[in-house]
Amino acid sequence: MCVLQDGIINHKLSRRFRIKTVLTQDDPKCMEEVIERRLKHSIKDTNGGFGKLPDAIFVDGGITQLRAARGVIDKLGLDIKLYGMVKNDKHRTRALIDENRNEQELSENLMNLITNFQDEVHKTAIEYHRKVRDKEITKSALDSILGIGQVKKQELLKRFGDVEKIKDAKLEELTKIKGINENLARTIKEELKKR
Repeated sequence: MCVLQDGIINHKLSRRFRIKTVLTQDDPKCMEEVIERRLKHSIKDTNGGFGKLPDAIFVDGGITQLRAARGVIDKLGLDIKLYGMVKNDKHRTRALIDENRNEQELSENLMNLITNFQDEVHKTAIEYHRKVRDKEITKSALDSILGIGQVKKQELLKRFGDVEKIKDAKLEELTKIKGINENLARTIKEELKKR
């Protein structure tokens, strides 16, 4: 989620949402969840981290996403304008549509503003997905071993390179890592053999 205030992107109000209630690839349901969470935050506290309620919402999607967002807005009893960002064949916004699929006439300046806004939304989403992916990649079998925290995990990986080499290491080699005594070294080997 990105926010425009007086035609300027307010980076402090950008938010990334981890989907909590939708377990499948269902864009409209994900849209409902995100819009509802965002609006409820502002209803609860207009001075909070999400700021005040928006005057308009621009949905990066078609009529299905628009209808999902409208359902949430109506359910919460709010009066917020809603527009969909219609893409061209290069996946760039070429127009805004309302809920009746009517295209809105836009000046060149407004079109440029919307294009920049869309670029910021995509940049925010890409950075978030990259961060989540990188976090998943850095998870390892070591994370579930009692007594191995982030520091010992990093030291082990730095010394041995990967979990397989740690599993094959001798107890004496493991105990050379600061904070790893013989008992913890045995635990590490036993736990890694189970995997």
